[in-house]
Amino acid sequence: MTPATPITDATLYRLMTWLSPTYPVGAFSYSHGLEWAVEAGDVTGRDALAVWLADILAHGGGRNDAILFAHAYRAAAKGDGAAVVQVAALAVAWTASRERRLETIAQGAAFRIATQAAWATPSFDLLADVPDDALAYPVAVAVAAAGHAVPLRAALGAFLQALAANLVSAGMRLVPLGQTDGQRALAALEPVVAATLAAALDATLDDLGGAALGADLAAMLHETQYTRLFRT
Repeated sequence: MTPATPITDATLYRLMTWLSPTYPVGAFSYSHGLEWAVEAGDVTGRDALAVWLADILAHGGGRNDAILFAHAYRAAAKGDGAAVVQVAALAVAWTASRERRLETIAQGAAFRIATQAAWATPSFDLLADVPDDALAYPVAVAVAAAGHAVPLRAALGAFLQALAANLVSAGMRLVPLGQTDGQRALAALEPVVAATLAAALDATLDDLGGAALGADLAAMLHETQYTRLFRT
């Protein structure tokens, strides 16, 4: 198990800033296929939302993003540009649909632009050969975190919590749910986030894979919806 490294006030400040809903990556405009799941009747309330998102985190895109984040972070911390580029390529290759690819590269590019402007770090030089249309969000965040010496466990835990919170927020608008039920759903996901974090820290790239087929199909079908609130 990867031991926890203490987080400083400065690195905590940066981590909270980067993963805040106000950071300009447009996370609010993506639902990860949840919009289709609601329209299809697969997600109808708070409990169903928590179960749907738990599957994404434990068995789907959230799990893969966590594994890729950990490997990108470690490669960047070592200054291993070839390994960073390899993980970046895998991160895009493992997206299950066109819309999921849009979701991750649009946020990845936006994160790099904003962070280079306000929180520049030489670690981004390791991504010099990765264009904006091939930079997945977890890789961009991981490289920034490594460059600013944000501890891996804290950075990845915050990344997963932000993913869960963003999708709960989408669910609140789509189902719809009240704010209290949204917080209840997020609280129910806490142990799932913790388990996904622990597993990802010990996973190899050979462990990439998933079984959240419903979420993947929902992301594919979302683009055929007649009316949409979200981009994915």
